[in-house]
This record gives sequence, C-alpha cells and structure tokens, in this order.
Amino acid sequence: MGDSDSEDSDGEGGLGNVSRVIIRPPGQSGKAKRGHLCFDAAFETGNLGKADLIGDFEYDLFLRPDTCNPRFRFWFNFTVDNVKQDQRVLFNIVNISKPRNLFNASLVPLVKSSSRPKWQRLPKKNVFYYRSLLHQNHYVLSFAFSFDKEDDVYQFAVAPPYSYSRLQSYLNVIDARQTDQRFVRSVLAKSVQNRNLDLLTIDHVTAKTKASRLDRGFIRVIVILCRVHPGDTPASFMCQGFIEFLIGNHPIAALLRDNFVFKIVPMVNPDGVFLGNNRCNLIGQDLNRTWQVATEYSHPTLYAIRNMLKELDNSDIYQIDFVIDLHANQSLHGCFIYGNTYEDVYRHERHLVFPRLFAANAYDYVAENTMFNADEKKVGCARRYFCERLSDTVNAYTVEVSMGGHYLKDGKTVALYTEDGCKYYRCGRNLARTFLHYYRFINVLPTPVVSEARLRRRNRPRTHHSRSRSRTRYEVKPRPKTTRCYAPIAYTNLSINYDSGGSSDEGGFSPTRPIAPGSSLFSGYRNYRRTHGSSAVTHDQYALLALKSSKYDHLGDFGGGGGVGGSRAHAYMHGRAATAEKSSKSVTFEQPLNVPPKPYLSIIDLNQLTRGCLNRKTGSFDADHHHHH
Repeated sequence: MGDSDSEDSDGEGGLGNVSRVIIRPPGQSGKAKRGHLCFDAAFETGNLGKADLIGDFEYDLFLRPDTCNPRFRFWFNFTVDNVKQDQRVLFNIVNISKPRNLFNASLVPLVKSSSRPKWQRLPKKNVFYYRSLLHQNHYVLSFAFSFDKEDDVYQFAVAPPYSYSRLQSYLNVIDARQTDQRFVRSVLAKSVQNRNLDLLTIDHVTAKTKASRLDRGFIRVIVILCRVHPGDTPASFMCQGFIEFLIGNHPIAALLRDNFVFKIVPMVNPDGVFLGNNRCNLIGQDLNRTWQVATEYSHPTLYAIRNMLKELDNSDIYQIDFVIDLHANQSLHGCFIYGNTYEDVYRHERHLVFPRLFAANAYDYVAENTMFNADEKKVGCARRYFCERLSDTVNAYTVEVSMGGHYLKDGKTVALYTEDGCKYYRCGRNLARTFLHYYRFINVLPTPVVSEARLRRRNRPRTHHSRSRSRTRYEVKPRPKTTRCYAPIAYTNLSINYDSGGSSDEGGFSPTRPIAPGSSLFSGYRNYRRTHGSSAVTHDQYALLALKSSKYDHLGDFGGGGGVGGSRAHAYMHGRAATAEKSSKSVTFEQPLNVPPKPYLSIIDLNQLTRGCLNRKTGSFDADHHHHH
C-alpha cells in the first residue's frame, strides 16, 4: 500500500537500509505533504530494511538482517521526520528473530529528537510484545508514539548506540589529555573494510628496572575484549567505564597500574558496528563462534588478537591471568558471568573465585544467571577457546550486562539502566575493583591493615547519630509462684568405667568371642568392665528379655521399691526370670560378659500430675518417705 518501492528506496526489504523513504498514503503522488513520514537508516549503526503503511496511522517495519546472514534480526536504529504536529502512529516491528527477550519485562525502545538529544525510554504502557496472527503467528513488537514537534527529527533504537566513530573520538580525547603517559594506544590490525582494531596497553610494570622485574617473577597480564557482537552496545559503555577508572586518579587504579599489565581491545568487530549488524561481521560470520577457525583474510581482527595472546602466553616475562569478553544480554536481568568447567578440581575451584568476588562488589549482580559449562556449541567463543589453548593459569570469562535493567534488593522491582550509560560505567568500575580484591585474596597484593574506606572528614556534619538509650521503663511482671516438689533419685551404683580398649580381655570386641543373644555383630563396645569387685553378670542387659521387661518399670514405686505396683512387677519379673533361666541353660559362653547394672531413675509422672492426681501421688510419696525413715 505504501510507496516504499519508490526511487528513494534502497531496494527490496532486507537487502539494505532504507534511505530517505517517504511513505505516502495509497492514491497520492507528487510532493510529500506534512505527515507523510520519511524513514531513514542510511547512517552509521542504522538498521531498518523496509517500512509499509497498513492503516491510517499504522506502519509495519522490517529489520534488515545482518549482512550476508539472514538469521539475526534484533538491533534497530532509524530516524523519522516530516511529521505533523500531534500526529499519532503505531509502529509494528514484525521480524524480530529472537523471541526470548525482555520486551515483556523491562526492555522498551528508546527515543530522542533533534531538540531533545538525550535518550529517553518509551512508557511501558505504550509498548506491546505479542504473537500476531496477521504476521504468520510471529512475535511482533508494537509501540505507539505521538510526535509533538513538526520540525524535529525523531530517532528510535533498541539500546543507546555506541558507534565506531564515537569510539575513535573518545580515544582521541583521552589520548590528548593524558600528561604522564598512563596508556599507549596502538593499532593491532585492520578490519576487512580497513577500519582500525585499536589496542590500549596500560603497562607501568615493564618500565621498571630488570632487577625488580626478576624479583617479581612473571608480570601478570589482564586482557579485556569488547564488542564482538555489534548489537551489544551496553558492553561498550561498560568498557569505557573500565578504561576511565584505570587511567583515572583513584588510588585503586594507581595500585593496579603499578602491578599489572592491561591489554584492552574496545571494539573487536568494527565493521559490524559500522554497518548496524546485530551479531555478524561484514561477511556474515558470528565472530564469537569462529575463534578456532579464524584466518588472516576472513577474520583479521580475531587473527591478530589470537597471535598477541599466544605470544604473551609463550613469553618468559608475562603470564596471562584473565581473558574477559564483555557482552550485553537481551533476555536476562542484571550483570552476571559465564565461566568454564574443568576436570582439574583445583583449577575449577580457582575459577570460581573471581565471580564470587565480583558478586560482592556489584550491587546489580545476579547469581542465578551465572553459569559454568563446557558446551560444545560454544566451542568457538573466546571463553571456551582461550581456556583450552592457553596455559592452565588463564581464567577466561564472559561478563554479561542486561539491556533492560537489574533487580533491587527486594528481588522484585526492576530498575532500568540509565540511557546515557552511567550505570553501565559503574559496572566497568566494579569490574576493575574486583581485580584488586582478587589479587589480595590470592596474596599477590598485600592486604592493608587499615580499611581503604574514606575516613570521616574533619568538621563534616554527622549524618548518623548513635541512638540514645530509651528512658522509658517498663514494669516487669513477676512470675506466678508454683508449688515445687522434688523427685527423689534412686540408683544402685553409677560408677561405671566406659572402657573401649581394643583388648578382648578388657571388654573390647573380639571376633573369637561368642556373640550374646539379642546383640548385633558390632555391639562389642556395649560390654563394659565394672570398676568395683561385684560378681560378673551372666546375661546381657540389652537382650530382648530385659528390653521387654523395662516397659513394666513405671508400675513400680515412686520412692525406691515399695507399693502395690512394685510387687506386681516384681512377681511378674520373677516368673519371666525363671522362664529365662530355664531357656538359658542351653546357651553356653566361653567367658562371662562384664556388663554394668542398669541404673534407673524414678520420678513423678508429669502427665499423671496434670490429670488431677497430685494429691494421691503426693500422699504416696509422703507415705514412702515416712516408711523409709
């Protein structure tokens, strides 16, 4: 319906970005009127393949796939102008290739205009992500918008862009302002389209004398890679925060610069970033799956980085400790780490230390998203490749930060990352601080006696006052008085020597000793020797007969042996003992088993006391007490 195939178009949808395409209503031609929207994505990092008018105010937008690869379609960045005052539109992005994302949670598109250059997120109530029957049941991202200024040019993007030109400008600025040569900027290689692969080297260690270098042993190297995927723009903000912190004046940064060497590659895929791709380079290959097959002609940036790391790894001076690849994530919240698994238990335990320290430093870290694996599908990524091809001392990680937001302390509320990248800068600073804690943890750097927390400044107003003791006094109610009745303890002799010696003569277990009836094979430790000279007991107190008879003990007296219940139990036990004596004649022992007598404790049954029998029990106790006296 729309005149999207006019001479202004860059061809059919999907072959290239739209370039100043004016969408006219059906039946109209000639000069475009105000309100006939003009779409443009023919600029650096731009991505929009086609735009169709399907209603009075509704447009279907088709994302351009990555160059030479139709699989990946998620990144978009385009402008709209020639709008009418208070014109309302509904944009449908109909061909997103990644259905699992955060559009239904916290991720919403960004917008800015020529008069308001700061990125702002669209209201969540105006953004919808759903399956559409009109689009072959594919997922569609729809967002409503109202243009409020006719002369403005509006720009929409899925995340704040970070272009190749912006990186070059930033590197030029920090290179011009440094006075004491805190880093060295060099070009490691050229891309397929002849763009620079920049390398920042922060090395204050090698400049020292050779003697001190020998005293230190190996010089530890930390390698940071970023922007392998062009659509991971938040990773560039995190990398910039990392660089700003390291070359700054913070004492932690000075300590790290003086002890370690940092190699930072801020943009591994400059061609893909310039073209506005989502994952691939110019020739349509995902660089984070081709590290093991990188060639000098098809993947010159990977080839140069790989050779640099191999040279450092084979050096007699340097030792690579970390290779960290920075990425952005479209489907999970917060900041987290992907690591490897190793068959060597000690290496795996050492590999877990850095993520735990990073979790303690980063307020937005999500431990549930952290994962350690050796997936065969990821064998071509930097994390998997370098942990296998370099020395065992190398820890290779992928650090991911969300495109949407992070959870607050309550675990439910999602705080969005700021559009200008400030919170992403903080992620980079937290990453740099974690290196200090890691090297203190493994005793490479000394742990200071005094905490590095900033001391309270003089004459600084106190923001927190110690809570004074409350003057309110509460009356303590006394406990109600209760009648106390002490239960007498009746015992024969508790002086038992629990001897567990190994000799069979002293009551220890011996394989040659016959097993008493009712005891198990490993019950030899139950046989003890009494310390006083009493006669040996010829039966096992843990035998089945003795255990069964113990249930009648509660019928006995409460004072030490009197009462009707006691006589019944005594008569019953006398009959059972006679029966046991007859049956025990057939059992012979090679030597008597020394066992202690069974001590017993007679107390008042509290259950009976609570049933209203207190007077009867107390009277029985008094009678027994007078009887003994």
